[in-house]
Amino acid sequence: MMNAHVDINHSPETRSTRATYFVRVQMVKDEAAGIRSFELVSPNGDQLPPFTAGAHIDVHLGNNIVRQYSLSNAPSEREKFRIAVLLDANGRGGSLAMHKIKEGQLIEISGPRNHFALAGPETNLHLMLAGGIGVTPMMSMIPELEARGANYALHYCTRTPENTAFLSDLAARIESKAVRVHHDNGDPARGLDIKALVSNYVPGMHLYFCGPAGFMAKIKEHLGAWPPHAVHFEHFSAPETGADYENHPFKIVIRKTGEILEVSATESIVDVLRARGYSIETDCREGFCGTCITRYVGGTPEHRDCVLSASERQKYLMVCCARAESPSLTLDL
Repeated sequence: MMNAHVDINHSPETRSTRATYFVRVQMVKDEAAGIRSFELVSPNGDQLPPFTAGAHIDVHLGNNIVRQYSLSNAPSEREKFRIAVLLDANGRGGSLAMHKIKEGQLIEISGPRNHFALAGPETNLHLMLAGGIGVTPMMSMIPELEARGANYALHYCTRTPENTAFLSDLAARIESKAVRVHHDNGDPARGLDIKALVSNYVPGMHLYFCGPAGFMAKIKEHLGAWPPHAVHFEHFSAPETGADYENHPFKIVIRKTGEILEVSATESIVDVLRARGYSIETDCREGFCGTCITRYVGGTPEHRDCVLSASERQKYLMVCCARAESPSLTLDL
């Protein structure tokens, strides 16, 4: 699961984000229908790298399959990572591979890193909206907010109680009304009234949301009053855009050296950059994670991501998926 409205100035987690290491699967647990959680620990009993609420790890599953999963335990729990995976039989193979993993197995991971971080202490209310498995990053946010003494509210939307993960973890918060669970039984009209909830922005509020494509689109539809800095979201995968893109060759210019590189119709910008020795980090390669944001200083990009705001697109592009409307793009590299 990956993200998000990206903070361009985000700080990396302490550990090198690309280094991989092995962890042992200490526990596998069925959390809800089709949702399985995995508790990961150091094979030698050491503390795991620190992380902040909203962070994710990359799980390397072999056969060039790398998937991103949000950490769902408290950042204070340095002895373990917990992730949760929804089985998608029609997906790209990551969830199928994860659901075959057994307790005691060693798996390779990298991270953690965070593109979906909590706002600071000046926030009056942290309003969180989760759709299905999109609750996982919120599960790490809640204990962090409680440790801060911060004001928060989580609205957790699922189809049925049987599809609702982490109910036992959330029981006390549900009783206190800090968390409200909404079941629509497959009919979104019977679920949470998203429009009513998000239409009235109050200064000092921050909104966080994560879930399936329709859920995300519905929230975004009603955010007219919200300033961009107060909106944070995370996608599972690249949403359907409906656009029928056609690739054309173009050039990229490296600002610092003047080097000109050709990008063919079958290559991405990041492919060309890496082939010429430039180190560019990527995660999703589909324009929804925010990892490969790069500043450009010339030309007109064709943006194909779901991360950057309209104002950010005036300065930045995603080199994993963006192309050029102009004959060339000048990158600030």
